[in-house]
Amino acid sequence: MSGNPKKQKEIKSRERQSDGLPGSVAKLVMTLKDVTIRVRDRHILPGTSWEIRTGQNWAILGPNGSGKSSLARLLVNDIPYSRGEIIRHGLDRRGIGHVSFELHEWFMAREDRLEDARSFSGRPDSHEKVRQTILSALEKKGGRPPFDEVVDLMGIRHLLDRGTAFLSTGEMRRVLIARALLKSPRLLILDEPFGGVDETSQARLAAALEMLMKGGTQVVLVTNRLEEILPGITHILCVKDCRVVRQGRRGEVLTHELINNLYRREGPGRCSPATDRAGGKKTDVSDPDIFVEMKNVTVRYGEVVVFDGLDWVMRKGENWAITGSNGSGKTTLLDLINGDNPQAYANEIYIFGKRKGSGETVWEIKEHIGMVSSRLQVQYRMGISACEVVASGLFDSIGIYQFTTPEENDKVRHWMDRLGLSNLSHRAFDRLSYGERRMVLIARAMVKSPRLLILDEPCEGLDGDHRRKVLNLVNDIGLETRTHLIFVTHYSHEIPPCITHTMRLERKNQG
Repeated sequence: MSGNPKKQKEIKSRERQSDGLPGSVAKLVMTLKDVTIRVRDRHILPGTSWEIRTGQNWAILGPNGSGKSSLARLLVNDIPYSRGEIIRHGLDRRGIGHVSFELHEWFMAREDRLEDARSFSGRPDSHEKVRQTILSALEKKGGRPPFDEVVDLMGIRHLLDRGTAFLSTGEMRRVLIARALLKSPRLLILDEPFGGVDETSQARLAAALEMLMKGGTQVVLVTNRLEEILPGITHILCVKDCRVVRQGRRGEVLTHELINNLYRREGPGRCSPATDRAGGKKTDVSDPDIFVEMKNVTVRYGEVVVFDGLDWVMRKGENWAITGSNGSGKTTLLDLINGDNPQAYANEIYIFGKRKGSGETVWEIKEHIGMVSSRLQVQYRMGISACEVVASGLFDSIGIYQFTTPEENDKVRHWMDRLGLSNLSHRAFDRLSYGERRMVLIARAMVKSPRLLILDEPCEGLDGDHRRKVLNLVNDIGLETRTHLIFVTHYSHEIPPCITHTMRLERKNQG
């Protein structure tokens, strides 16, 4: 792969150092011998053999649903295997740090359960603080954990007294990495560590991980974005169709030909290509002239001010992109629109021409809004099928509690076909990969042809092929349908051509 010549020279030097050491020096850290992973009733990655030695830092690559995250979880002893042998050469669970989408979701789900308990006990404001979340990594007290060091390394000192429930996705990701580092792990396994992290924090996080690798912490990085493979990564393992297809030194594996073959998909199911056709988007005469209007909106949580006098108008025919750093209020803005933030009713906010709190119910608002977000994704913890998740979008429910008509079933099939998800229709949603679940939620959002489609980091967790598919579809929706868009992203190059306006939010304070 092409890149900075200086970085390429450094990468080759690290490859030689990590692979050229005699066996007595480059010691084995973990060995997998002919291992097959069991994921409930499925058996994947059959006959996998893999050695991780000291001095090596690995990246695991592959399309969505190929088994990358399952392989990472196997290293942590967080998932069973049905055959083979795993040898952890003096490395126990305490010597491994692990961060993943699934761990993030677990904390979100736990916070939801605790919220219910706090409400029943009459202590609705007693949220767990970031400081407590980080310290929860320690299995026993004693000694001097490197708390201050990891907090400053991740740049999260200003978050320590903030409730974990009020963090953005990117902020929570850095908190979880700090939590993993608190154990001073020998092996750090990071599954999509840059997901939801803003550009400035991405650079800081990348520099921190490089420093850790140079200091002797070994890293296994799972990523869907080739640009996130750090210079310190010396070896690559590739998986496709739930099989390991290639592994070895970075320079030998990370070639254009192999990457193209790795992410090439066979068969039908691709979305139509994105269009750059001139002309305005389609509108409906029944739509109001103003979709969203906020006047002098203020939102605060204790001492933390998210918005202070925000004015914003979204008009008919407009598609908006919302950008900004972690903690700048992007998710709060969406919650104000969608009816999921009670402070909306203390402000002057109009949705589809009606003022919040003027008599409409939350469900009357949601009826015209489609939503995709990490928070919605974690709410589907029941074992229903992917097609049932899509169908639930017709009723704005989490799950299906009524029969669907033949016409409604046709809509479900249409959007699953449009996104190439037909083969997943009857798979349990909670058994899909993170990226596959994100695709299903996009189909869920569109199944009712909403007036407004809110996409909060829709490409998070998606491989390159699925990102192109989603962005093509979003562009077509923005140009050719009555649905208007609010598109939230940290990646400016992913903003589709159909976007007509952009608003960047800035964090008000650090306290």
